[in-house]
Amino acid sequence: MASQRDVKSRISSVKNIQKITRAMEMVAGARLRRAEQRIAALRPYAQAIRRMTHQAAQAAGAEAASFPLLRDREPERNVGLLLVTGDRGLAGGFNSQIIRAGIRAGSGLVEQGRVPLWYATGRRGVSSLTFRGRELSGSYTGFTDRPAYADARAIAKDLMDAYVEQRLDRVEILYNAYISPLTQEVTRETLLPLSQAVFEGDPGEEDAGPRALVDYEPDPEELLKRLVPDYIEISIYRALIESTAGFFGAQMTAMRSASDNAGEIITDLTLQMNRARQAEITQEIMEVVAGAEGVS
Repeated sequence: MASQRDVKSRISSVKNIQKITRAMEMVAGARLRRAEQRIAALRPYAQAIRRMTHQAAQAAGAEAASFPLLRDREPERNVGLLLVTGDRGLAGGFNSQIIRAGIRAGSGLVEQGRVPLWYATGRRGVSSLTFRGRELSGSYTGFTDRPAYADARAIAKDLMDAYVEQRLDRVEILYNAYISPLTQEVTRETLLPLSQAVFEGDPGEEDAGPRALVDYEPDPEELLKRLVPDYIEISIYRALIESTAGFFGAQMTAMRSASDNAGEIITDLTLQMNRARQAEITQEIMEVVAGAEGVS
Protein backbone atom coordinates (compact mmCIF):
# COMPACT_ATOMS: atom_id res chain seq x y z
CA MET A 1 0.00 0.00 0.00
CA ALA A 2 1.26 3.49 -0.87
CA SER A 3 2.27 5.70 2.03
CA GLN A 4 0.12 8.54 3.26
CA ARG A 5 2.65 11.07 1.97
CA ASP A 6 2.63 9.53 -1.54
CA VAL A 7 -1.16 9.60 -1.72
CA LYS A 8 -1.25 13.22 -0.53
CA SER A 9 1.19 14.13 -3.28
CA ARG A 10 -0.99 12.42 -5.90
CA ILE A 11 -4.11 14.19 -4.60
CA SER A 12 -2.32 17.54 -4.86
CA SER A 13 -1.25 16.79 -8.44
CA VAL A 14 -4.75 15.77 -9.50
CA LYS A 15 -6.24 18.89 -7.91
CA ASN A 16 -3.81 21.08 -9.86
CA ILE A 17 -4.82 19.32 -13.09
CA GLN A 18 -8.49 19.79 -12.20
CA LYS A 19 -7.94 23.53 -11.78
CA ILE A 20 -6.40 23.69 -15.26
CA THR A 21 -9.20 21.71 -16.90
CA ARG A 22 -11.86 23.85 -15.22
CA ALA A 23 -10.13 27.02 -16.40
CA MET A 24 -9.89 25.64 -19.95
CA GLU A 25 -13.58 24.70 -19.82
CA MET A 26 -14.52 28.26 -18.84
CA VAL A 27 -12.33 29.79 -21.57
CA ALA A 28 -13.73 27.42 -24.21
CA GLY A 29 -17.27 28.24 -23.07
CA ALA A 30 -16.69 31.98 -23.45
CA ARG A 31 -15.15 31.54 -26.91
CA LEU A 32 -17.96 29.21 -27.91
CA ARG A 33 -20.58 31.86 -27.18
CA ARG A 34 -18.77 34.34 -29.43
CA ALA A 35 -18.47 31.72 -32.18
CA GLU A 36 -22.19 30.92 -31.91
CA GLN A 37 -22.98 34.61 -32.42
CA ARG A 38 -20.84 34.66 -35.57
CA ILE A 39 -22.60 31.57 -36.91
CA ALA A 40 -26.03 33.03 -36.23
CA ALA A 41 -25.08 36.18 -38.15
CA LEU A 42 -23.41 34.33 -41.04
CA ARG A 43 -25.77 31.45 -41.81
CA PRO A 44 -28.65 33.49 -43.34
CA TYR A 45 -26.25 35.45 -45.56
CA ALA A 46 -24.40 32.30 -46.66
CA GLN A 47 -27.66 30.54 -47.53
CA ALA A 48 -28.95 33.57 -49.45
CA ILE A 49 -25.84 34.02 -51.58
CA ARG A 50 -25.73 30.31 -52.37
CA ARG A 51 -29.36 30.32 -53.52
CA MET A 52 -28.78 33.49 -55.52
CA THR A 53 -25.77 31.96 -57.25
CA HIS A 54 -27.70 28.81 -58.08
CA GLN A 55 -30.66 30.75 -59.46
CA ALA A 56 -28.39 32.97 -61.57
CA ALA A 57 -26.68 29.87 -62.96
CA GLN A 58 -30.06 28.39 -63.88
CA ALA A 59 -31.11 31.66 -65.55
CA ALA A 60 -27.88 31.80 -67.53
CA GLY A 61 -28.54 28.30 -68.89
CA ALA A 62 -26.04 26.96 -71.42
CA GLU A 63 -24.16 30.26 -71.50
CA ALA A 64 -23.02 29.65 -67.92
CA ALA A 65 -20.66 26.93 -69.22
CA SER A 66 -18.48 29.66 -70.72
CA PHE A 67 -17.49 30.69 -67.21
CA PRO A 68 -14.45 28.53 -66.18
CA LEU A 69 -15.62 27.97 -62.59
CA LEU A 70 -18.98 26.63 -63.82
CA ARG A 71 -17.57 24.27 -66.41
CA ASP A 72 -17.95 20.54 -65.65
CA ARG A 73 -14.93 18.35 -66.27
CA GLU A 74 -15.30 14.98 -67.98
CA PRO A 75 -13.72 12.72 -67.08
CA GLU A 76 -12.91 13.82 -63.53
CA ARG A 77 -9.34 12.91 -62.68
CA ASN A 78 -7.97 15.15 -59.93
CA VAL A 79 -10.19 15.87 -56.91
CA GLY A 80 -9.18 18.44 -54.30
CA LEU A 81 -10.07 17.55 -50.70
CA LEU A 82 -9.99 20.43 -48.21
CA LEU A 83 -9.96 19.17 -44.60
CA VAL A 84 -10.90 21.77 -41.97
CA THR A 85 -9.33 20.98 -38.58
CA GLY A 86 -8.05 22.96 -35.60
CA ASP A 87 -4.62 24.24 -34.65
CA ARG A 88 -4.91 22.71 -31.18
CA GLY A 89 -6.04 19.49 -29.57
CA LEU A 90 -7.57 18.57 -26.19
CA ALA A 91 -10.99 18.42 -27.83
CA GLY A 92 -11.82 14.72 -27.82
CA GLY A 93 -12.25 13.25 -31.28
CA PHE A 94 -12.95 16.59 -32.98
CA ASN A 95 -9.88 16.60 -35.24
CA SER A 96 -9.45 12.86 -35.61
CA GLN A 97 -12.95 12.32 -37.02
CA ILE A 98 -12.24 14.78 -39.84
CA ILE A 99 -8.91 13.10 -40.56
CA ARG A 100 -10.55 9.67 -40.67
CA ALA A 101 -13.36 10.94 -42.93
CA GLY A 102 -10.81 12.55 -45.24
CA ILE A 103 -8.70 9.39 -45.45
CA ARG A 104 -11.81 7.35 -46.26
CA ALA A 105 -12.83 9.86 -48.92
CA GLY A 106 -9.36 9.74 -50.46
CA SER A 107 -9.36 5.93 -50.47
CA GLY A 108 -12.77 5.94 -52.15
CA LEU A 109 -11.50 8.26 -54.86
CA VAL A 110 -8.48 6.04 -55.48
CA GLU A 111 -10.78 3.02 -55.88
CA GLN A 112 -12.71 5.00 -58.51
CA GLY A 113 -9.51 5.65 -60.44
CA ARG A 114 -9.23 9.29 -59.34
CA VAL A 115 -6.36 11.16 -57.71
CA PRO A 116 -7.00 13.00 -54.40
CA LEU A 117 -5.08 16.23 -53.92
CA TRP A 118 -4.88 17.24 -50.27
CA TYR A 119 -5.51 20.65 -48.72
CA ALA A 120 -5.80 21.21 -44.97
CA THR A 121 -6.44 24.00 -42.49
CA GLY A 122 -5.19 23.73 -38.92
CA ARG A 123 -1.94 22.30 -37.58
CA ARG A 124 -3.63 19.07 -36.51
CA GLY A 125 -4.81 18.29 -40.01
CA VAL A 126 -1.54 19.32 -41.65
CA SER A 127 0.62 17.26 -39.28
CA SER A 128 -1.67 14.21 -39.41
CA LEU A 129 -1.79 14.10 -43.21
CA THR A 130 1.96 14.65 -43.44
CA PHE A 131 2.56 11.86 -40.91
CA ARG A 132 0.41 9.52 -43.03
CA GLY A 133 2.50 10.27 -46.10
CA ARG A 134 -0.01 12.50 -47.93
CA GLU A 135 1.61 15.28 -49.89
CA LEU A 136 -0.19 18.56 -49.28
CA SER A 137 -1.05 20.85 -52.17
CA GLY A 138 -2.02 23.58 -49.70
CA SER A 139 -1.75 24.06 -45.92
CA TYR A 140 -3.22 26.91 -43.88
CA THR A 141 -2.53 27.31 -40.15
CA GLY A 142 -2.52 29.82 -37.33
CA PHE A 143 -6.05 31.22 -37.53
CA THR A 144 -8.50 28.44 -36.64
CA ASP A 145 -9.35 29.89 -33.21
CA ARG A 146 -10.72 33.03 -34.86
CA PRO A 147 -10.79 32.78 -38.66
CA ALA A 148 -11.16 35.96 -40.69
CA TYR A 149 -12.79 36.34 -44.09
CA ALA A 150 -9.34 37.08 -45.54
CA ASP A 151 -8.27 33.55 -44.54
CA ALA A 152 -11.20 32.04 -46.44
CA ARG A 153 -10.43 34.28 -49.43
CA ALA A 154 -6.82 33.08 -49.57
CA ILE A 155 -7.90 29.43 -49.47
CA ALA A 156 -10.62 30.02 -52.07
CA LYS A 157 -8.15 31.74 -54.42
CA ASP A 158 -5.80 28.74 -54.37
CA LEU A 159 -8.64 26.32 -55.06
CA MET A 160 -10.23 28.43 -57.79
CA ASP A 161 -6.88 28.99 -59.51
CA ALA A 162 -6.22 25.25 -59.46
CA TYR A 163 -9.67 24.57 -60.92
CA VAL A 164 -9.36 27.19 -63.67
CA GLU A 165 -5.88 25.91 -64.56
CA GLN A 166 -7.35 22.38 -64.74
CA ARG A 167 -5.12 21.05 -61.97
CA LEU A 168 -8.37 20.14 -60.19
CA ASP A 169 -11.50 18.70 -61.76
CA ARG A 170 -13.59 18.82 -58.58
CA VAL A 171 -13.25 20.45 -55.16
CA GLU A 172 -14.74 19.06 -51.94
CA ILE A 173 -14.59 20.31 -48.37
CA LEU A 174 -14.86 18.27 -45.16
CA TYR A 175 -15.55 20.01 -41.87
CA ASN A 176 -17.34 19.64 -38.53
CA ALA A 177 -20.72 21.35 -38.78
CA TYR A 178 -21.76 22.82 -35.44
CA ILE A 179 -24.96 21.31 -34.03
CA SER A 180 -24.48 21.82 -30.28
CA PRO A 181 -21.60 21.82 -27.77
CA LEU A 182 -22.05 18.04 -27.53
CA THR A 183 -22.55 17.34 -31.23
CA GLN A 184 -20.44 18.16 -34.28
CA GLU A 185 -21.46 16.51 -37.54
CA VAL A 186 -18.83 15.59 -40.12
CA THR A 187 -20.00 17.25 -43.33
CA ARG A 188 -18.72 16.69 -46.87
CA GLU A 189 -19.72 19.22 -49.52
CA THR A 190 -18.84 19.81 -53.16
CA LEU A 191 -17.70 23.36 -53.91
CA LEU A 192 -16.81 23.00 -57.58
CA PRO A 193 -18.20 22.44 -60.12
CA LEU A 194 -21.28 24.41 -59.15
CA SER A 195 -23.62 21.94 -60.86
CA GLN A 196 -22.67 19.27 -58.29
CA ALA A 197 -23.01 21.50 -55.24
CA VAL A 198 -25.96 20.99 -52.91
CA PHE A 199 -27.88 24.20 -52.21
CA GLU A 200 -29.96 24.48 -49.07
CA GLY A 201 -33.61 25.04 -49.79
CA ASP A 202 -33.37 24.05 -53.46
CA PRO A 203 -34.65 20.44 -53.38
CA GLY A 204 -38.40 20.39 -53.90
CA GLU A 205 -38.67 24.05 -54.83
CA GLU A 206 -40.52 23.07 -57.99
CA ASP A 207 -43.38 21.75 -55.90
CA ALA A 208 -43.42 24.62 -53.44
CA GLY A 209 -45.78 26.73 -55.54
CA PRO A 210 -45.30 29.54 -58.05
CA ARG A 211 -42.02 31.44 -58.02
CA ALA A 212 -41.47 35.09 -58.78
CA LEU A 213 -39.98 36.06 -62.12
CA VAL A 214 -36.63 37.80 -61.85
CA ASP A 215 -35.15 40.28 -64.29
CA TYR A 216 -31.36 40.42 -64.04
CA GLU A 217 -29.45 43.66 -64.50
CA PRO A 218 -26.72 43.17 -65.60
CA ASP A 219 -27.36 39.82 -67.28
CA PRO A 220 -26.93 36.53 -65.36
CA GLU A 221 -23.57 35.81 -66.98
CA GLU A 222 -22.08 39.03 -65.62
CA LEU A 223 -23.59 38.41 -62.20
CA LEU A 224 -22.08 34.94 -62.07
CA LYS A 225 -18.60 36.34 -62.56
CA ARG A 226 -19.09 38.17 -59.27
CA LEU A 227 -21.27 35.70 -57.42
CA VAL A 228 -19.34 32.45 -57.98
CA PRO A 229 -16.09 33.63 -56.32
CA ASP A 230 -18.14 35.09 -53.47
CA TYR A 231 -20.03 31.82 -53.17
CA ILE A 232 -16.78 29.83 -52.89
CA GLU A 233 -15.33 32.25 -50.35
CA ILE A 234 -18.43 32.39 -48.17
CA SER A 235 -18.81 28.60 -48.25
CA ILE A 236 -15.25 28.15 -47.01
CA TYR A 237 -15.65 30.94 -44.44
CA ARG A 238 -18.81 29.34 -43.11
CA ALA A 239 -17.01 25.98 -42.81
CA LEU A 240 -14.20 27.68 -40.85
CA ILE A 241 -16.66 29.38 -38.49
CA GLU A 242 -18.67 26.19 -38.00
CA SER A 243 -15.47 24.28 -37.29
CA THR A 244 -14.31 26.90 -34.78
CA ALA A 245 -17.58 26.69 -32.84
CA GLY A 246 -17.47 22.91 -33.00
CA PHE A 247 -13.90 22.89 -31.69
CA PHE A 248 -14.71 25.05 -28.67
CA GLY A 249 -17.84 23.01 -27.97
CA ALA A 250 -15.85 19.77 -28.14
CA GLN A 251 -13.08 21.23 -25.99
CA MET A 252 -15.52 22.51 -23.38
CA THR A 253 -17.18 19.10 -23.22
CA ALA A 254 -13.83 17.29 -23.02
CA MET A 255 -12.52 19.56 -20.26
CA ARG A 256 -15.75 19.18 -18.29
CA SER A 257 -15.42 15.41 -18.54
CA ALA A 258 -11.77 15.64 -17.48
CA SER A 259 -12.70 17.77 -14.46
CA ASP A 260 -15.39 15.27 -13.44
CA ASN A 261 -12.96 12.39 -13.82
CA ALA A 262 -10.39 14.26 -11.72
CA GLY A 263 -13.01 14.70 -9.00
CA GLU A 264 -13.66 10.95 -8.98
CA ILE A 265 -9.93 10.23 -8.77
CA ILE A 266 -9.59 12.66 -5.86
CA THR A 267 -12.42 10.89 -4.03
CA ASP A 268 -10.79 7.49 -4.56
CA LEU A 269 -7.38 8.78 -3.50
CA THR A 270 -8.86 10.38 -0.38
CA LEU A 271 -10.32 7.01 0.66
CA GLN A 272 -6.96 5.40 -0.05
CA MET A 273 -5.22 8.04 2.07
CA ASN A 274 -7.63 7.43 4.94
CA ARG A 275 -6.93 3.69 4.76
CA ALA A 276 -3.19 4.39 4.75
CA ARG A 277 -3.60 6.66 7.79
CA GLN A 278 -5.59 3.99 9.64
CA ALA A 279 -2.98 1.38 8.76
CA GLU A 280 -0.18 3.61 10.06
CA ILE A 281 -2.08 4.33 13.29
CA THR A 282 -2.79 0.61 13.80
CA GLN A 283 0.89 -0.18 13.19
CA GLU A 284 1.98 2.44 15.74
CA ILE A 285 -0.47 1.09 18.36
CA MET A 286 0.81 -2.45 17.81
CA GLU A 287 4.39 -1.25 18.24
CA VAL A 288 3.52 0.57 21.46
CA VAL A 289 1.73 -2.49 22.85
CA ALA A 290 4.58 -4.75 21.86
CA GLY A 291 7.07 -2.39 23.50
CA ALA A 292 4.99 -2.24 26.70
CA GLU A 293 4.80 -6.03 26.87
CA GLY A 294 8.53 -6.26 26.35
CA VAL A 295 9.22 -3.89 29.25
CA SER A 296 6.89 -5.74 31.59
